[in-house]
Amino acid sequence: MDGGNSRIHSEEVTKAAHNALERRGVTVKDIAEIVLEMQLPFNEGLTVAHCIESVESVLQKREMQHALLVGIELDELSEQGKLSRPLQQIVESDEGLFGVDEMIGLGAVLTYGSIAVTTFGHLDKNKGGIIHRLNSHVGEEVHTFLDDLVASIAACASARIAHRTRDLEEKGMTFEDIKPEETAPEVYVEGADT
Repeated sequence: MDGGNSRIHSEEVTKAAHNALERRGVTVKDIAEIVLEMQLPFNEGLTVAHCIESVESVLQKREMQHALLVGIELDELSEQGKLSRPLQQIVESDEGLFGVDEMIGLGAVLTYGSIAVTTFGHLDKNKGGIIHRLNSHVGEEVHTFLDDLVASIAACASARIAHRTRDLEEKGMTFEDIKPEETAPEVYVEGADT
C-alpha cells in the first residue's frame, strides 16, 4: 500500500466505468433511447445522437463513475455469493425495504439539479427501456444497483437536454439547428456552466 497517495488517472476511471456497463450488457445507446423517449415530446429535432452525446457527458462525471463502479461491483459480488450475511440475501433478492441502491443513484443524480431528481423518481417508478429488463429478476444476474444507476444516468442526461433546450429557445433555435456534439452546454453556450 502506498498510504493512499497515488491518484488514479481520470481516463482509467472513465474506461473502467464504461467497461463495467458493457460487461453488464448496457450500452450508451440503451440509455440514450430512454432519454430520447423522455425528452422528444418537448424537443423538436432531438435525435438519439443528441441523447448519446448527453449520456456520454454524464459518464464523464466522477460522481457517476464512482457510483457505477461501486454499484456494479456489489451486484457482481452478490452473483458470486461473496457478500456477507444478511447483505448477500438482501442484495440478491433486491429486498423491497433496501434503499441503498436508490440512494447511490440519487446521490449521483444530485449534481444535475431538481429536474434530474424528479426524472430519476419517475424512471425508478416506471422502469422504462433497459431499466425494465434489468429490474426483471430473470435468471442468475443481479442488478439491484444497476437498474437504479441506469435510471440515474438517464435522468441526468435528460436534465442536461432540458437545460440545453432553454438555452436554444433563448436563441430562437431547436435541436434541429445543432449537431449532436453541440449538445454540451458546457462547451457551446456562452455563459453556461451546467
